[in-house]
Amino acid sequence: MVRRNGNQFVVNRRSFYVNGFNSYWLMLLAVDPSTRQKVSDVFRQAASVGLTVCRTWAFNDGGWRALQKSPSVYDEDVFKALDFVVNEARNYKIRLLLPLTNNWEAYGGKKQYVKWGKDAGLNVTNDDDFFVDPNIKSYFRYHIKTILTRVNTFNNISYKDDPTIFGWELMNEPRCESDSTGSKLQGWIQEMAYYVKLIDPIHLLAIGTEGFYGPSTADRLQVNPNSYAGQVGTDFIKNHRVLGIDFASVHIYPDSWLSDASPEAHIQFVKRWMQAHIEDAENILDMPVVFGEFGVSTKNGRFNQTFRDTFIDTVYKTVLNSTRRGGSASGCLFWQLLSEGTENMDDGYAVVLNKEPSTASIMSVQSRRIQSFNSRCNWNCRWNCKKTSSVDETSHHDDL
Repeated sequence: MVRRNGNQFVVNRRSFYVNGFNSYWLMLLAVDPSTRQKVSDVFRQAASVGLTVCRTWAFNDGGWRALQKSPSVYDEDVFKALDFVVNEARNYKIRLLLPLTNNWEAYGGKKQYVKWGKDAGLNVTNDDDFFVDPNIKSYFRYHIKTILTRVNTFNNISYKDDPTIFGWELMNEPRCESDSTGSKLQGWIQEMAYYVKLIDPIHLLAIGTEGFYGPSTADRLQVNPNSYAGQVGTDFIKNHRVLGIDFASVHIYPDSWLSDASPEAHIQFVKRWMQAHIEDAENILDMPVVFGEFGVSTKNGRFNQTFRDTFIDTVYKTVLNSTRRGGSASGCLFWQLLSEGTENMDDGYAVVLNKEPSTASIMSVQSRRIQSFNSRCNWNCRWNCKKTSSVDETSHHDDL
């Protein structure tokens, strides 16, 4: 299992830094035997450039190929597809970060839970009732228990006992815009974090936030990409002080957060945004921080692949600068990777590695850098075991 030691991840007492990716769609394509190979393809390509953690959905609430068709009712064929994803990741030595539901309407999320509540006659009127209604919260707790205690039909290992799973996220990008004070979401995080740890005290747990600062740190509101970000009910520092939360989660999307900014302004924002969260993870939270989604869209014509590569390299260098000194930046997960033949799922952010060699090369170099740190016994090691460091050999983008 990956565990937390202060502000770092460790495996068998060795540092474990992450270079990873998002492919949210794996379970959906694994349902159909004719498209299951696409899951294997993306794992194979990711492993070829040294990526070690994949973030993918462990939910699909209602709708097409739903995992949870209604509260407490599951489609066994879809669950077997998720079993396949977990087992296939294991075969490629890739660990999984699994969010348990969505803030957004895609694949159900809180909106679907509230709809189920309405259909059952509950007095709910807003999607944010997901965070406070006792019955709807019981629906979600049932889902947590069902996922965590699932026994994989491919290898007979319970999810909660499987080291292939890097950790859990309570929700993808939670927001509670009906309560800018953040109290509703804070209470929900406390309750659900406690429940997850009651069932699975060993796996890592994160919230899944975008990283927006809130009312508890007024001096940090200026770091947010805009004023609205401080009013969506999240509070980076306060949220991550909840007992049971093991690492901080932050996303990076300047192309959707910043209006009419120049490419250079985007890069400067990325550096400030990341550095603020790294500092706070170290000095206030004393926990690792993972930049769980980062990307830039090339679909709308504002940015091209060359800028995207520069953006990726900026994120990687900022993480590495922290890693070099044993800081809290413990990794990042690119949004998103596709395999060939799935381009219809491209949201503008996707990369097919064997079609974009420059991006694949940047990822591969970063993976080698990260692996050189993971090979250290601990942060007091100065290569007394006569190992030689490859970090300095790949410390600059110029070698590409």
